[in-house]
Amino acid sequence: MMINKTLFLTYVYLFIYILLSSGVILYNKWVLSPKYFNFPLPITLTMIHMAFSGAVAFFLVRVFKIVTPVKMTFEIYATCVVPISAFFASSLWFGNTAYLHISVAFIQMLKALMPVATFIMAVLCGIDKARCDVFLNMLLVSVGVVISSYGEIHFNIVGTVYQVTGIFAEALRLVLTQVLLQKKGLTLNPITSLYYIAPCSFVFLFVPWYLLEKPVMEVSQIQFNFWIFFSNAICALALNFSIFLVIGRTGAVTIRVAGVLKDWILIALSTVIFPESTITGLNIVGYAIALCGVVMYNYIKVKDVRASQLPVESIPDRITKDWKFEKKSSDIYVPDNIGDNEGSSGGNGTASDMKIDEETPLISSSRLSHIGRTQLTNQYATGK
Repeated sequence: MMINKTLFLTYVYLFIYILLSSGVILYNKWVLSPKYFNFPLPITLTMIHMAFSGAVAFFLVRVFKIVTPVKMTFEIYATCVVPISAFFASSLWFGNTAYLHISVAFIQMLKALMPVATFIMAVLCGIDKARCDVFLNMLLVSVGVVISSYGEIHFNIVGTVYQVTGIFAEALRLVLTQVLLQKKGLTLNPITSLYYIAPCSFVFLFVPWYLLEKPVMEVSQIQFNFWIFFSNAICALALNFSIFLVIGRTGAVTIRVAGVLKDWILIALSTVIFPESTITGLNIVGYAIALCGVVMYNYIKVKDVRASQLPVESIPDRITKDWKFEKKSSDIYVPDNIGDNEGSSGGNGTASDMKIDEETPLISSSRLSHIGRTQLTNQYATGK
């Protein structure tokens, strides 16, 4: 039996995305952890990622001209790119610092709070409405995370605060990306996002690095292995490009399912690679409850998008349209308004629709943990 080439490539890209996303997180944990490579300088590591990704993006945009830059004025850069970069840098700083204090498995469980954070920020910024059904889902997610935290054997309040703060910083970045860039009519793909945002994020990270980590580097014996950091940055950049491939071949539902699968795989792998990353039955129960809330929330948002885009019609006609649309969305990549890591032609997706991958230390973020999925959601909404 012949395997459809397009379908085969789609699964290959999904596999590569899951592999790279999990690998980047585990690699960062190994580099930062005092028990392993022992490079406990998360801001420095993040700055290396920003410098490398910004340089690669510069060569792709300006030297090789593979991607065309957008029309960026000083006013747009100052009012849009700068605040987005500030919160992006903050989310990476806090998220990577959490690796020093809590396990990868527990970090993934806390990331279930991402829809809660984006929904709260979207409501506060006025781009989403408070609804009873969504609120109940957010409450279910929060209860699940609390139960999971209660069951954490090596619970650390400092690491938990860092991670939750990073989640809310990322949520605010996503909301600002939609509010600011959509108003300006800008469309950014992963490469142009890196081109504009990575250098600015590097500058924002320089201040806390100079105050917090530079003195430590001067008095401590910190080992620096070029090949370790180079390969780490390559993996992070490759994750961004894998997201670029995935979002052009899958639908919103597919990528959300892949994200949940990746989270479970990552939790399982972390307990094997890092023996101290022990999970309990209460951890699993709490995380399962949180995931139920996330799945229900995703179902509501996808249903809302479909209802807002499809006219009243017969069930057979709607099924036919859905099938044709899924086929179309798997073949074409259309960038949206949410500069990513993932534009402006009438997408109805909001920041609270996003399931972000904050794990990636680059713009893709983050971990498809969101821009990629947001692009898919908006692509699905606009029927492109």
